[in-house]
Amino acid sequence: MKIIVIGSGFGGLSAAVRLQAQGHQVTIVEKRDKIGGRAYVYEQDGFKFDGGPTIITAPWLIDEMFELAGKKTSDYVKLVKIDPFYNIRWEDGTVFHYNDDKETLLNEIRKISPEGVEGYKKLSKDLGEIYRVGFELIDQPFTSIWDMVKVVPQMVKLRSDRSVYKFASKYFKNEKLREAFSFHPLLIGGNPFTSTSIYSMIHELEQKFGVWFAMGGTGALIKGLGDLFIDIGGEIFLEAEVDEIIVDENTKKAKGVKMKSSEKLEADSVVSNADVAWTYLNLIDSKFRRKYSDRKVKSMTYSMSLFVVYFGTDKKYENIAHHEIILGNRYKGLLDEIFVDKTLANDFSLYLHRPTATDPSLAPEGCDCWYVLSPVPHLKANIDWKTQAEPYKQKIYEYLETHYMPDLRKHIISETHIDPLHFEGTLNSYLGSAFSVEPTLFQSAWLRPHNLSEDISNLYFVGAGTHPGAGLPGVMSSGKIVGNMIGNAA
Repeated sequence: MKIIVIGSGFGGLSAAVRLQAQGHQVTIVEKRDKIGGRAYVYEQDGFKFDGGPTIITAPWLIDEMFELAGKKTSDYVKLVKIDPFYNIRWEDGTVFHYNDDKETLLNEIRKISPEGVEGYKKLSKDLGEIYRVGFELIDQPFTSIWDMVKVVPQMVKLRSDRSVYKFASKYFKNEKLREAFSFHPLLIGGNPFTSTSIYSMIHELEQKFGVWFAMGGTGALIKGLGDLFIDIGGEIFLEAEVDEIIVDENTKKAKGVKMKSSEKLEADSVVSNADVAWTYLNLIDSKFRRKYSDRKVKSMTYSMSLFVVYFGTDKKYENIAHHEIILGNRYKGLLDEIFVDKTLANDFSLYLHRPTATDPSLAPEGCDCWYVLSPVPHLKANIDWKTQAEPYKQKIYEYLETHYMPDLRKHIISETHIDPLHFEGTLNSYLGSAFSVEPTLFQSAWLRPHNLSEDISNLYFVGAGTHPGAGLPGVMSSGKIVGNMIGNAA
């Protein structure tokens, strides 16, 4: 079959590699000047800044793609395990060094709250069952209500109605430990107070398989997958933006795409790695959308957006690890402002990324490469980012200087940033959401936009907004699901 994949993020590349390896003729069309989607790489002043995802888990999903093509991951990219996975920091100076060594983990818990040790042992035991159920679902399509019905008893038994924060609170009385074991949904666009406790399995995933880094940055992994795709006969068009998915009036099937250039490309099937909501609202005529009408799409809830500053320093801050989770004095209150009130808070919780802790080649000699990420409301909030971006960036710098990185602004020699307007305008994300459809209980599995369109029988979806969700394991699994669905149908 001739297949067109719209977009070259991890979901699109995952589907494209698998489908090309099956023997289909696959073409990727990418809006930007290089592949990667949210994993775009910004290069300036001798620094390489990974634009988006930086936390690699579930490395077997990566190995699978290379193996299907008769290759080895190590032939294209070098993956290294990180230790610690993260430092989790609080303003009072408490630091939790988090990795997969059980004794280290228990000692870190003991330093914060001795009674938390027994709580963690119970949590770890219960997480085993959540992980088992969760990973049975992660690469299975949910295209029928019966797919959901079959798993409801297990989800009820596991109390999936509880949030990740409530799940953690069952085992820990100490607030810091509750936060340390509930923040993970933020990495996939979810609110720890509303994301179903199934997402607690992220901790177990990290414990089983580690947290990894691609030498050269996440962009090196994107390049490796792109090179693999080309090596096995795939085709990539860059600076090629889709204007419309062409649907046949009679069969109601996609028959190709029309580009912004007015060129038309024919296809037997189309896979969209573009944002699900954006695809339905902007690329498909409303007359072909009985299920996913404008009203339906706009009625779903969407994840927060992000404000991300990429900067290079002429000084190394050796006390900062590769991944730092920086938690402020407020947890629920701050998350309420981001997700519920949709206001721009005056305080922060931040993710600070220092890849030169592992790979100094990403910066000039003697320098450090960084990005700092602040969750912010999506564009339904009344925030004028054209005027607020610079003051907000300076507040973040000031906060880092005060608490963790003395004299930071004196040492910054390169910088750029992205905000919700970038997610909407450049990444074609509805409402400027950074992770598409929010991962709540009633927007998971069958209740999430399906991998196979319910309106157009040969239109498939991969990426953060469809099943199973955001994060590298989720989006790569969506590519695996679609690869299997098309392969079985062919």
